[in-house]
Amino acid sequence: MFANKVVIVTGSSAGIGAATVELFAKEGASVAIVGRNEEKLKEVAKRCEQHGAKTLIIKADVSKEEEAKTIVQKTVDKFGKLDVLVNNAGILRFASILQPNFLQNYDEVMNTNMRPVILITNLAVPYLTETKGSIINISSTISVSAKVPGTMSYSISKAAMDQFTRFAAVELAPSGVRVNSVNPGPVATDIVATAGIRPEELQTVNPANVTLLGRPSDADEIGDVILFLASDKAKSVTGSSYVIDNGFLLK
Repeated sequence: MFANKVVIVTGSSAGIGAATVELFAKEGASVAIVGRNEEKLKEVAKRCEQHGAKTLIIKADVSKEEEAKTIVQKTVDKFGKLDVLVNNAGILRFASILQPNFLQNYDEVMNTNMRPVILITNLAVPYLTETKGSIINISSTISVSAKVPGTMSYSISKAAMDQFTRFAAVELAPSGVRVNSVNPGPVATDIVATAGIRPEELQTVNPANVTLLGRPSDADEIGDVILFLASDKAKSVTGSSYVIDNGFLLK
């Protein structure tokens, strides 16, 4: 499906990103694997190469502008073009507006979840225009929900992601570039474990409690939706936010 295509997936050393980049590799794409943990990146690259894929490991912290700015150029230097950009890198941090450190929390989240998306997309647009490519932004159902305490910063970042997706879709449509978001509910990854949530708060994000189907999505399930949106099967889809949440929003 993606033979001779070149794909960047940020935040692809683990979780949704790792699952997605491996799915692209299985479908014949050359993949740029981007993240902060070099050992994990190497493990993901090895799995991708077992499917015969060409890989490029890019160790980068997207919250640091000088590192984020290298991602697109390194990919094009290696593979000669770019067909798909998946803006997946993100962090979850818990804090309330009542806490004195809230602004610090907000800045940390926005500087990883939103600002790099704008930067990397801006740098990728000339190459995506050449290939009539596709952008998929990884958002969240939290972008339209306020029912998980302490997730205000994360929610704002994902609401911004959804609106960025719509504006980018409008502005890039004349160039033949499609832009969509995927909005998962709870997913079985380590994002919550690394978010600094207190044990007593875990029930507020427990999929058994917060989804109609009583389960989280697997990372591969999110990856399948990402691949669909990046493929010609979705050639009529742009500016959309695809919810995959096991009924989280309806619970």
